[in-house]
Parts: sequence; C-alpha cells; structure tokens
Amino acid sequence: MDPAILHIHEEERRFPPPQAFKAKARIKSIAEYNSLYEESIRHPEQFWAKQAELLRWFKGWDSVFDWDREACRFTWFKAGKLNVSDNCLDRHLEAHPEKVAIIWQGEPEQEVRMLTYRQLHQEVCKFANVLKKKGFRKGDRVCVYLPMIPEAAIAMLACTRIGAIHSVVFAGFSSAALKDRIQDSQAEILVTADGSRRSGKDINLKEMADIAIKDCPSIKNVIVVQHVKNSAAMRKGRDSFWHEEMCGISDICEPEHMDAEDPLFILYTSGTTGKPKGALHTTGGYLVYVHLTFRDIFDYKDSDIFWCTADVGWITGHSYIVYGPLSNGATVLMFEGVPTYPDNDRFWHVIEKFKVTVFYTAPTAIRALMRFGDAPVKKHNLSSLRLLGTVGEPINPEAWMWYYSTIGNSKCPIVDTWWQTETGGILISPLPGAMTLKPGSVSRPFFGIRPVVYNEEGNLAKRDEGGYLAITHPWPGLMRTVWGNHERYIETYWEKYKGEYFTEDAARIDKDGDIWLMGRIDDVIKVSGHRIGTAEVESALVSHPSVAEAGVVGRPHQIKGQCLYAFVTLKHGIQGTDQLKQELIQHVSTTMGPIAKPDYIQFADGLPKTRSGKIMRRILKAIAEGAADVGNTTTLADPTVVDELLKHRIE
Repeated sequence: MDPAILHIHEEERRFPPPQAFKAKARIKSIAEYNSLYEESIRHPEQFWAKQAELLRWFKGWDSVFDWDREACRFTWFKAGKLNVSDNCLDRHLEAHPEKVAIIWQGEPEQEVRMLTYRQLHQEVCKFANVLKKKGFRKGDRVCVYLPMIPEAAIAMLACTRIGAIHSVVFAGFSSAALKDRIQDSQAEILVTADGSRRSGKDINLKEMADIAIKDCPSIKNVIVVQHVKNSAAMRKGRDSFWHEEMCGISDICEPEHMDAEDPLFILYTSGTTGKPKGALHTTGGYLVYVHLTFRDIFDYKDSDIFWCTADVGWITGHSYIVYGPLSNGATVLMFEGVPTYPDNDRFWHVIEKFKVTVFYTAPTAIRALMRFGDAPVKKHNLSSLRLLGTVGEPINPEAWMWYYSTIGNSKCPIVDTWWQTETGGILISPLPGAMTLKPGSVSRPFFGIRPVVYNEEGNLAKRDEGGYLAITHPWPGLMRTVWGNHERYIETYWEKYKGEYFTEDAARIDKDGDIWLMGRIDDVIKVSGHRIGTAEVESALVSHPSVAEAGVVGRPHQIKGQCLYAFVTLKHGIQGTDQLKQELIQHVSTTMGPIAKPDYIQFADGLPKTRSGKIMRRILKAIAEGAADVGNTTTLADPTVVDELLKHRIE
C-alpha cells in the first residue's frame, strides 16, 4: 500500500460537548444521532422526503430517488418543482423581512454594508431582470468572476431565480484559468468587477477578464461592478456597468419553476488531466442537502452571526455562505480581506466587531495565525463565539488544540468537516452537541452517508488500517455529471469501485467508528485549502519556451499544509539558473494564478519514468519529502535518474 496512507499517529485526547452547549443543541446525544442515522440508512427515501419538506415546493415529486447504476445516473425528487432563490429569500419575507441576511466587511475597515432579506430580495430580482432584459433564460450559462462582495451572492441568486446556470470562477485565478472555464461552459455573459483588493493593493480584475475573453467568442455581454473605482476599459456595445444596468429596473421578478433535477451551477475543480472538471450540481437535491447540513452541523440558531471565511468562488462559499445559510434564514458575514492585513489580528477584530457566534475557516489560516502566538488574540473579546469549524484539509492535532483553547476559550466545540466540490455539502463531521471530539478526526458520517474504506486488495480495511475512502450510495447533494463529459464522470468517480463513489482520498476508521482523513491519493494537491491539479501546473511550466518536461508533487508545508515542488527538465543547451527559476515561478503565476506558484523548483536532467513513459510521481513525492527510501525503482526505464534527483534535492 502507498506509504502515504499508512496509519502512524494515535491521538488520545478527548473533548465531550460542554453541558451548556449540549443542553441547547439540536441533536443532544450520540444515541439521538445513532437513531437518526440508522433511519437515514434503513429508510433513505422516507428520511430525505421528510427533510425536503423543510423547503417550499411549487409541486411535489413523483419519486424520491431513482438510480441507474449501469449508466451512473440518479435523480432525487423527480418531477418536483421549486426555486432556490424563492427558498433563500421569498420564503423568509413574511417571517423576518428586516432581519440582516448579509453583513459585508470590506478590506478597508470603514467599508461595511448590511442587506436585510427584503433588500437582498429586491437586489436579486433587479439583477434577474437585467439578465432577462439581455435575453438570458433557463439553461443559459453565466460566468461570475467577482471578488468577495455582495454582488457575487446577488448574481448567483439572480441566476437561480430565472433558471440560468452560474459558473463562479475564483477571482484569484488568472486570465488563462478564467478562459478555460468560460470556453468549457460556453458562458454568454461575464459578470466581473473593475478590480479587487488584497492586502492593501488593488488588482485590475477587468483587465484580466478582457485578456481571457479575447479567446472566448461565446461572451456577448460583460457587466462590471464598480468596486475599486479605477478607470476600467469598457468596450462599447459589449460592456456595461452594474449600477447603470440596475438603475430604474423593476424589483419584481417571479421565480422560475425549476425541476428538481434542472442544473443549478457548474463549479470547476482541478483534475488529474490538464483540463479542469466542471462539476454539475442540480437544484432540488443540492438545496435539500446544504439546507440540512448547515442547520444540523452548525447547530443553527436564529440569533447566530455565521462567518465562513471561504471565497464564493469555491464550493464552501456556494454551500455555506450563500445557499445553506440563506435557505435557513441566517445572517452571514462576507469578508473581503485577508487574516493578516492590516495586522495579524484582523480575524479576531472582525469577530469582536460583529459578535460572530459561529466561525468556519481553514486549517491553513489557523496555522498561519498560530505563528503570531496568543497576544493578537488576547487583544479582543471573542466571548460571542459558541462554535468553531474547519474546512478544506485535515487539521493537525496541535493546530486543533490551539484553535480550541485560544480562540474558543476551551468552551466551543469544533466541527472538523470533510467534503469536496463534487459532494455539494459536508459528508463527515461531528455533530457538536452529540459527539466527543478527537483532535484531527472528522468523526462520523452525516445522515444518509455510507462511507467505507478499502485496502489495496479492494477488501474492507480493518479498523485503524489506512485505505481508500468510498461512499456506497448516492446522497441528494452529489454532483450529477462532469459538464459535457459524462464518461469522464464515470471514469473518475465510479469505475474504481463499481457503483460506489470513489473520493480519491485516503482514510481510516478507528476502533470507535470515528473517521480520520489521511490526504489525497491522486495527483491533486491541496495548497492552503485550494485543490491544485498537478497536470495543470505541469502544463503551465511546459508552456515556457525553456522547459521540456515537468513533474509536480506536493511537499508538506508548516503553514499551507502542502506546497508545490516542481522537478523541471530544461531544453537542451539551456542552463538552470536562479533567475530562470524565478521566471518560471512568475510564468506559472501568470498562467494559472498566484495560488499555483511552486515553492521549489529543482532542475533535473531526467525524470523517473516507467518503460511506457509514465512519470512515477510516487518517487518524486518521496524525494521532495526527504524520504530515506523512495520505494521500488525496478520498473523504471532508467533507475539511475533517482540517484541524481536525490543528490540535488532542495532542503
């Protein structure tokens, strides 16, 4: 078995839920969880029908669940009619129209906006009418390339109101990455901004968008939010400003009656080939799933101020900034800035300022802020917090302990959540009022989720034996296909274990039944919580005129969790200099975005390959990580390559 998924650590510390938390929790005991979980597994259709009734439907469903195993196609709530925008907005207008839906904190301290449910409803209806005026209808694709501003959520909800399919692209991605995603989805409209802010600098987003759409003939309209108020170049007849489009337009727009299986959004996730995968999520099942996971995992209360620090460009932002919280009528905080600007206490300042009660962030951020010690935290009153959460990657126990004791004052349970872009919502997590926590463990499966761990031989792994994590039965939030390529969907997720969803993650289940994630087993690396496909980075490196070949792997990093280590073979006659290294790093940043920059570049005369020409990334990974033994090299075409790579490894 791959040594990366061997079990080598035992965590003995245990943290039962505080009695005060437990007393007010939605689910108060492990017995209550077990009872509900058993119901969800034994009678899944009955269970999910009951959860679906928490939402508003224009028409009931004909069947709860249908599954064509051979074709890897399934449906939830077949022929049921509903609208996501209606459930996130209209449904709450009678009960609490003046409740704040979104608190927005800009990077500059003085920039704060608050939108009530009534105001958000009006803005969404207006932008939906803007889209309709431009001829957009059900099934059309809208690309959203915006910073963390309320207009991002408004644009997403407006798409759902008219039945358009949104494809949100993280504003930190480069022009090339944006171009690839527009070309694949064939979006006809781009919603962007004049710029975004990061650590006191303005980034010209419109300029990057213009570069991208030079090669995207499908784009007919570009709507630009004036955010940083720079002099954005506007093309007459194609480009228009958001505020001008919204001026004088009606704030009444009836929600489209959508079939439960109608597409809701496409969200691209890095794949192990150069082309990113467009995960397609549908309307009814996705909304039912994120509605319930938000309510139960975050133990939602009407008085909560919920802050998820993710960007709306990622699935976490879709599910737990926009759709999960708003379908529950929650107040969510959107934050434009970074945790260390203008100082390293910014997160704690924002929590104190808005009296945040539930805080959901990435282990990367926690590790980065740990470096500054407790002093920045102690400057602030964090007593409003009642629950903490982590997302994006496994959290190491010591970071968990710091988060629990220093940020949560040893009174806030931590929901360490595991899920993926493809899964739509959280699959494995503690329920904070019911479960005893183990630092580093994601605890138990959510309702309806049936995880199994297989060993190398394809048999069920023993307790505490690391193996391959799969889910044996679909759930409502699971993606339905890869946009435009159902074969790729089948090959990637359903072929390894026929009829079961393969997560591409390693895990173990301990003697108590708690699950521990052990990292990726494919060539997708998580850097600062972001999934980076090595094939895309390799493609970016090879596109440089000096590079003949590249192999990219992950290397452990104290702050990011993992960083990128690139082995680069140069074209004949080109010397590997420090200047060229910097040039290659900048080239990747320009091609893919700064998040994909390699931390290390090692020049190499050759890469370890099998006789069929496949690069053995397992060996590259061992070298990058400093392993004493790189494993079996007998299958290599030239085993001496390994000795040279080891000799020149970067410490």
